[in-house]
Amino acid sequence: MTRFIHDRFAKEYLSEMLSPIGTVNIGRDVTSEVREIDVYFTPGTAIPEYSENLGLLGKMACTTAIFEPFRNPASASEICSCLGKLLDVRGDKERKFRRENTRSDDEQLPKLWILVPTASKALIDSFNAKPDTENWMQGIYFLGESLRTAIVVIHQLPETPETLWLRILGKGKVQMRAIVELSALATDDPLRIIALELLYRLQSHLVADIPQELESEERELIMAITPLFQQQIQAAQQQAREEGLERGLERGLERGLERGLEQGLERGRQEQQRLILSDFMSVKFGELSPKMSVFLTHLSKLSATEFTRMLLAISMLSVDAAGQQQAVKLLAEYALRRYFNESADVLAAAVSNLLELPMVELTVLVEELPQLSADELRARL
Repeated sequence: MTRFIHDRFAKEYLSEMLSPIGTVNIGRDVTSEVREIDVYFTPGTAIPEYSENLGLLGKMACTTAIFEPFRNPASASEICSCLGKLLDVRGDKERKFRRENTRSDDEQLPKLWILVPTASKALIDSFNAKPDTENWMQGIYFLGESLRTAIVVIHQLPETPETLWLRILGKGKVQMRAIVELSALATDDPLRIIALELLYRLQSHLVADIPQELESEERELIMAITPLFQQQIQAAQQQAREEGLERGLERGLERGLERGLEQGLERGRQEQQRLILSDFMSVKFGELSPKMSVFLTHLSKLSATEFTRMLLAISMLSVDAAGQQQAVKLLAEYALRRYFNESADVLAAAVSNLLELPMVELTVLVEELPQLSADELRARL
């Protein structure tokens, strides 16, 4: 079960990383039989700086390429299956060349990159694959030149910035160390942001999986991703403070510096938290339900500590319908917590009563919450 989760992560990850510099097709069909290429990449307009930042992955994407990532070591049969896909594509292209009466050019044919965490020497030798140390780093083994294929053993790659974006697709400690390196990048680094969003999505899918099926390394992966989530929230909150300061300074020129700073900081923080909550819920659940949307503005006023706790709690929910229902209850609970802090049972009853209200009444009541006393709210519920 979890293998499919990791497979989907790898395909989405490669797609997002490569889409700025070309066209990416996930699950491209081959004609000889019903089977799919994991990731088919066609270069687009060159963006040298972006490709350079991708390091080894960017170098692989200089030409049309097929990427076949494996979460676990690939067997000889699985590698042969990848080669079969490549030869099918080659056959399609050569038939097209003949139909169009154009000359076949090997450079127009895709290269196949088989990405595996580990591979035994016996497996590598069985394909007569050899390293090309003059042009490529260690851990990459090329089959015969005409096959245009390489087996990339991720755990054998040197742990340098150039290989980071491939090592994210590794396993166990190699992947963990890559995540640590990822966390050290600037918080506004575009590649870091893309990778983190996909890692958060992977975490959500793993948490939603049956807990008994999770391997120990997957539990460790979930724990490794969580601090990155907190770090990104803190960075967003810092940005909100800086934006708020700027707005506050502008207001201060008109209404007095002290009052302008205070209001600007608070409004900037609240708006940033509202956007964070909205984006996070949309990524996790696909779209916001009407009841989720009702609480966004009110919950953006939570303290930074409470806001982070709420997001972490939501991140641990499943992504199915039951998880969405739990998310709505969680939002309502955080909205009412300061009014019903004397008992968990009282709070649970209040949440239930609140969510049973018709949408119009629910919307009005949540909007009026800041003006209501605890007694007034109890009377309304």
